[in-house]
Amino acid sequence: MAYEHLTVSIEEPIAVVTLDRPQVLNSLNQALMEELAAALEGFDHDARVRCAVLWGGSRVFAAGADVREMAGAGTGDMVRGYRFQQWERIRRVATPLVAAVSGYALGGGCELAMLCDIIIASETAQFGQPEIRLGVMPGAGGTQRLTRAVGKSRAMEMILTGQPITAEEARRAGLVSRVVPVEICLDEAKALAREIAAQPPIAVRMAKEAVLQAFETPLADGVLFERRCFHLLFGTEDAREGIRAFLDKRRAAWSGR
Repeated sequence: MAYEHLTVSIEEPIAVVTLDRPQVLNSLNQALMEELAAALEGFDHDARVRCAVLWGGSRVFAAGADVREMAGAGTGDMVRGYRFQQWERIRRVATPLVAAVSGYALGGGCELAMLCDIIIASETAQFGQPEIRLGVMPGAGGTQRLTRAVGKSRAMEMILTGQPITAEEARRAGLVSRVVPVEICLDEAKALAREIAAQPPIAVRMAKEAVLQAFETPLADGVLFERRCFHLLFGTEDAREGIRAFLDKRRAAWSGR
C-alpha cells in the first residue's frame, strides 16, 4: 500500500512505521491518522510482522494535532467528526507497538506515544500536553493515560500548565522505559522489537491484552482475565513446545500455533 504521510518498511519479523510530515513537525492530521490506523491494523494480519516500531525521526516525534483542521470548528463539528475513531482502532491493535521518541512528543504526539505499549526515548525527547494554552484540553486519552503513567499530581501539573517534561523526567516518572542517545534511539527500539518478536506470538498478544486490562478493570476482574488467558495458552502448540524445550535444555522453535 502506498502512503502519503507515512513510510512503512518490513524488516522481518518487525516493521518500522515512520511519520512523514517533517514540514509541519509530523503534526497529526486526519489523513495521517487514517493511514497509521490502517497500517497498524494490517500488521495484525501479516505473518511477517510480530512487533512494530513507530518513529518520527531524530528531530521530532510529533508536535501535536494539526490545529489548522480544528480552526473554526464548533462542538457539533467535533462530535460529528471522525477524529477519534482512528485512535480507537489503534488502541485495539494486537501487534505489540514500540514508540521510538526523539525530540518533541507534544499534545497528540504524546498521546500517540502513550498509545504504544513501550516507549524508548532519546535524550532530546520532550513529552507534554500543551492543549490548555489553546483554550482546550487533551482529547485523545491524555488526561487518562498520562495520569495512569505518572500519577495524579504530575499529570495535573503538566496538563494544567502545558509545561513539558524531559526524557529523564519521563523515565523517572514511569512514562518511558529507557533513555538512550539520539543516534541509537531507533536502533534500540528495533532491537527491543526483535526481542519481543522472538517470543511465542500468541502468548505475546495475550500477555499484551492482559496488561492493558490492568488499566481498564478492577484488580479482581483483571486477575480473572489474566487467569483465563493463562489457561487458554495451554491449548497452543507453542506452550507445549516451550515446556518441552525447557525440559530438554534447548531453544524453543515457535510456530505461532
